[in-house]
Amino acid sequence: MVLIEQLLSKTQVEEFRSSLNQVPWNDGKETAMGMASGVKQNGQTDASDKQVQALANKLLGIFGSTPKLISAALPHRIFPPCFNRYSSGETYGFHVDAAIMRMPHNNEVLRSDMSMTTFLSEADEYDGGELIIQTEFGEQKVKLNAGDAVLYPSSSLHKVTPVTAGERVAAITWMQSLVPNIHMRQTLYELDQSIQGLLQNPSIQRDELDRLHHVYHNLIRQSSQV
Repeated sequence: MVLIEQLLSKTQVEEFRSSLNQVPWNDGKETAMGMASGVKQNGQTDASDKQVQALANKLLGIFGSTPKLISAALPHRIFPPCFNRYSSGETYGFHVDAAIMRMPHNNEVLRSDMSMTTFLSEADEYDGGELIIQTEFGEQKVKLNAGDAVLYPSSSLHKVTPVTAGERVAAITWMQSLVPNIHMRQTLYELDQSIQGLLQNPSIQRDELDRLHHVYHNLIRQSSQV
């Protein structure tokens, strides 16, 4: 599970929220599949709406220019972001995201390796509404500030607790990684973050960094699927 602070600036959050106030919203159950439909109670934007598609494309552009996200997910395909909101009494019970998703407007499919929630409401704008993710270390509770995001394995059982006051707005998406093995992906992320940290140290010799880059990229070559 990786937290990405300030994926969106406060100005960008305001722009997204303002635009989302002007688009059509549907019952979230309409997009739920299988058992998830029985536990999903929220609203979701109409993915066929041109303004919603423009917002999704804008967010995709931001994803592609966020080094920490690229490092953690090594994305091969990214599902166009969806926007959801939870008003008082709404919730999404424990569920697991579909393993295979059909990309909109074409016949390609995406294997969901990583899921991501980008929070568009400030944490103090609503009560409840925590994202609960089951991990090998127990349940992790996530409630971040507007503009922050959390990236986690799509294989995890997760839920959104009932919102008891206010409104929770977020963007959600799924990614197929170039490296499907979760343990290798985590190792590569930690290695890359170490390299990025060493780059800030002026006393580190260039040949040391070259050796680490050599190891990093060769590990990707050995473990990636394209």
